[in-house]
Amino acid sequence: MLIITGPTASGKTGKAVALARAIGAEIISADSRQLYRSMDLGTGKDLDEYGDVPYHMIDICEAGYKYNLYEYLRDYQACYDDITSRGKPVILCGGTGMYVESVVKGIALPPVPENRELRERLSTKSLEQLTSILKRYKTLRNNSDIDTCKRAIRAIEIAKYYHDNPHLKAQTEPHPLNDATVIGISIDRDTRRNRITKRLKARLDAGMVDEVRHLIESGIAPQDLIYYGLEYKYLTLYVIGKLTYDEMFTQLETAIHQFAKRQMTWFRGMERRGTHIHWLPYDMPNDNFIAAVLALTSTN
Repeated sequence: MLIITGPTASGKTGKAVALARAIGAEIISADSRQLYRSMDLGTGKDLDEYGDVPYHMIDICEAGYKYNLYEYLRDYQACYDDITSRGKPVILCGGTGMYVESVVKGIALPPVPENRELRERLSTKSLEQLTSILKRYKTLRNNSDIDTCKRAIRAIEIAKYYHDNPHLKAQTEPHPLNDATVIGISIDRDTRRNRITKRLKARLDAGMVDEVRHLIESGIAPQDLIYYGLEYKYLTLYVIGKLTYDEMFTQLETAIHQFAKRQMTWFRGMERRGTHIHWLPYDMPNDNFIAAVLALTSTN
């Protein structure tokens, strides 16, 4: 099991494709937004980069849907089982730290049924009140469970179900992968910032604003696009007249830089929590990168 991760604009996909082509592997995406169809430029899918290399977990659900970690782990496992059943190696590639770490740790999340009575009781609570309730059940590592009341209620529903069914605890305990080699693509801060800005301008020139307009015209509510953050948040605010073009560009550029910093914070946290990440430079030639990865896998 090979995992290639790193911050946005570090060149992960290109490195993963080169490696996959060299070893006959298939790629499973670990990107929380590339899951959605018709959200192409804003999520940086760059599908042409894959060429003849098979990829999975991209374009699997409709824009506007709110995919979650349970669904990701379920669908990831199905892809992994399919690829390995055909005798192919697997490369997991992406920068969504929660997805990557959950796979590496071997997290399993049993399905949780809907609790209508609980949902009705919680329906009148504020987001602040719901956050306080959720904290009674679990430590919050990020805000993904509490960005909306609906998600907070579902998080409470799940946490309460596990609390009330302690026999499920063994299923939710991590079972770390023993054969995983995690490669991080290292890129210095200034180069990363320059690449982020250059890439943002290129995607805007390629029609990213029109992509958001088409999504809204197709019937997706602006608030649902704003939910996805970054490009879809600021471009939607521009399209609906809440921001000028210059305001949109400046705020979005800053938000992407901040996002890359949060990604690096997550990766450092992964290392503190016991995941060894082998960092290789972003500008390492592909042949050297492949040789380095293969050398690491032979010693792990």
